[in-house]
Amino acid sequence: MSDTSSAATRPTTLVLDFWCDLQCPDCRTALDDLRALRARYGDRLEVRLRHFPLEKNKHAFATAQAAEEATEQGQGWPYVEAVLGRVEELGRKGEAFLVEVARELGLDAGEFDTALIDGRHILIVDADQAEGKAIGVTGTPTYVIGGERLDGGKSQEGLRERIEEIADRLLAEQQG
Repeated sequence: MSDTSSAATRPTTLVLDFWCDLQCPDCRTALDDLRALRARYGDRLEVRLRHFPLEKNKHAFATAQAAEEATEQGQGWPYVEAVLGRVEELGRKGEAFLVEVARELGLDAGEFDTALIDGRHILIVDADQAEGKAIGVTGTPTYVIGGERLDGGKSQEGLRERIEEIADRLLAEQQG
């Protein structure tokens, strides 16, 4: 029996990869666009955090690992938003700030501390960074949707509209 009838009723999901350095002020600015995109598309758009820590940001690599620990504990996006909302504080306090935010969100802060020490999430961050370099990511934020890369590192201006154009086109193609 063919599975085509159930495929037609399944909601279509697009993937938007959000290449991010969690110590990047431009990535904080991008959060408003991500919220607007989530509101517009709901479960038809899956926003995936992809790590691209920049060398110029001293705590970016540790912050990416901490975000992975938050994801493991079921609070990935709330953690990302909390950290990005306070990047200056991260710059001043360093890794202690990462554990502090975990505690504020009710996460297991001790496990965060251990994860940062034992490096259990390093391979995920390294893999994301290598993939980003391979597809031409050079700065953050960078978005990839439908195979198209949009660089927000120079300017956020017009990016949300461009993502919406691509998403609308892809969703229409999948429906028709």
